[in-house]
Amino acid sequence: MKLHRVALIGFGEVGQIFARDLRTAGVSHLAAFDIAFKHPENPQSRAARTQAITLCASAGEAAAQADLVISSVTAGSALIAAESVVGHLRHSPFFLDVNSVSPSTKQATSMVVEQAGGRYVEAAVMTSVPPHGIRSPMLLGGPHADAFIDHAACWDMRLTAFSPEVGRASSVKMCRSVMIKGLEALTTECMLAARHYGVEDQVLNSLADTLPHEDWRSLARYMISRALLHGRRRAEEMREVARTVQEAGIEPMLASSTVKRQDWAFARGQELGPNAVASDDLDTLLDALLAVTRQSAGRPSGD
Repeated sequence: MKLHRVALIGFGEVGQIFARDLRTAGVSHLAAFDIAFKHPENPQSRAARTQAITLCASAGEAAAQADLVISSVTAGSALIAAESVVGHLRHSPFFLDVNSVSPSTKQATSMVVEQAGGRYVEAAVMTSVPPHGIRSPMLLGGPHADAFIDHAACWDMRLTAFSPEVGRASSVKMCRSVMIKGLEALTTECMLAARHYGVEDQVLNSLADTLPHEDWRSLARYMISRALLHGRRRAEEMREVARTVQEAGIEPMLASSTVKRQDWAFARGQELGPNAVASDDLDTLLDALLAVTRQSAGRPSGD
């Protein structure tokens, strides 16, 4: 059995990439809902029309006829997204939850979907989506993981059934994010201070000695730019990471601090604008970021 009709709940970066790849893989019926669709000229709305995707007025409308519902919203909206399709899952579609949230949030979402008649599949995406699209490695969880892998075989996805227990796959993702999103925050703070003191080259050379990488300068620029572009979404994910760490009985000191730096980075990215954030030159990016940082620091409280 093939999955002929796919609904995307959330049409941000991940949703748009998945839609593109699913269309290339032969899926002819794609529907989507995003809260941004309320504004017809929003980038998400324009992107959906460009890809000839049916724009729906509600998540329930998108899910009503789907064989597969893919939820790719911000971490803080993951459970709400599932609740929004209750009443539209009686035909037992797969519900693929690719959101980066804590195991307990995945478990709560699973209960909502299963009680509504859907077949919940937990997905932990284990790499950055843009380079790989639907072929991004995913760990799957829940009792329907194997069945979904069989149904999606024609799409050549990189899927691994990790556990029949919902939450275990996401614990891998959350623990990984302590490191990955934390590295973005550390790199941003490290390189800004180094540029202020004029020692960025020496710091980068030292990092290359201690943590070998072929091009630390490009890596640093990439990590900083990702936080500037997507810090708000990353901060929401890191709140779920902090929750995961807390539920393990460990105080999430670093995860909580990463939330603050990611939120800060997104605010500075908005001030910089897309052209400055897209700079390929690390020094240019750092100089622009230092400038808006100093401007922000000089504003009266409440601005």
